[in-house]
Amino acid sequence: MTKFKEVFREDSGYKAFFISLLIMGLGYGIYKGVLDNYLSEIVGMGELDRGFAEFFREIPGLLLVFVLAALYMLSAENIYKLGAVLMLVGMGLHAIVSPTKVLVTLAIMVFSLGEHIQAGMKNTLSLEYAKPGFGGRALGLQNGWYHIGTLAGYAVIIVAFVFVSGQAAFISFFWVAAALVAFGTAASFRLKGSDARSDESKRRFYFHKKYIKYYMLEVFYGARKQVFFTFGPYVLIRFYGAGASVISLLYAVTSIASFVLAPSVGKLIDRVGYKKVMVADTLILVIVCFFYGFAHHLFPMNVAFIVCCVNYVLDSVISMASMASNVYVQDLADSADEVRATISTGISVNHLITVFIALFGGWVWQALGIETLFILSAVLGLCNSAYAASIKTPKK
Repeated sequence: MTKFKEVFREDSGYKAFFISLLIMGLGYGIYKGVLDNYLSEIVGMGELDRGFAEFFREIPGLLLVFVLAALYMLSAENIYKLGAVLMLVGMGLHAIVSPTKVLVTLAIMVFSLGEHIQAGMKNTLSLEYAKPGFGGRALGLQNGWYHIGTLAGYAVIIVAFVFVSGQAAFISFFWVAAALVAFGTAASFRLKGSDARSDESKRRFYFHKKYIKYYMLEVFYGARKQVFFTFGPYVLIRFYGAGASVISLLYAVTSIASFVLAPSVGKLIDRVGYKKVMVADTLILVIVCFFYGFAHHLFPMNVAFIVCCVNYVLDSVISMASMASNVYVQDLADSADEVRATISTGISVNHLITVFIALFGGWVWQALGIETLFILSAVLGLCNSAYAASIKTPKK
């Protein structure tokens, strides 16, 4: 706990916050560990269907700025709790609805709404609870702690699906995940936040020209993130035939890497600056995209599969550099309320493009091949690097 005390204010609610993160991460690890295989094996979703499902999953993110506008009088802590409750409802729906494409997509949307509400609040609370000058490290610890939970969830699926399979097994683990999310939700209610907001935060919508570059970076990041989040695992499942245990093992490795490296990435952001980290991040992405799209042309299928698994882990690691954009917001902002509003708006902005990537990504894969899909992701990554290089670091 010494490291936490060095980074976070003692009078903040960081202890309850991190307990909630750990338990919610465990539930999410079990859920994510089985979801893609459930959609492919039980629901029968192909590449195009998966793209449509992801389109609807991202709609709550696109609408987040309007959802939070309706909640503008609530504190970040209470919005975080609401997100946890909605995640619990969505998880419960996965366990009880019949495995039809429409009903499962509805369950995904409800869970996604809660997940997106929480996403901005997790970053906001980490920055609010951090001591001055420790924003990057606070975000790194938040990411690392959450990945401890997801790692444990993936480990359960790795072992379990060696011995079980079929629809009943998937449903059972949705119930287990729902129970864990319920415990995480209960833990979140220990967070105390006042709903009496400042005049600045009482604006229902918050846009400011000084954040234009941040919004554009979110657009580029959202596009490249969506390709790997949606189609990365599906390439391994549909193209290479990976089962639930293999996919969960891959997720577990990414969680270990994230847990080990997230605090270091956060420290790196504080030391060398967010601009350098953002530029380097997406330059590495180009190499990752190349091998993910063309490995099967360069190597035998069994070797190409391993190469793609390594690339998936590498992408998960470099995507942690997205924390840098939140530190950039904190550097520009005049108040904690402004940070909260801007980060939440940024989530909606990056979904302006992710909904289209989700919708058309499946079609691009089906019509033009996975090579074209990942070439497009690499191009978007280069645009992100070029735009990040144009940032002028503000002097506080």
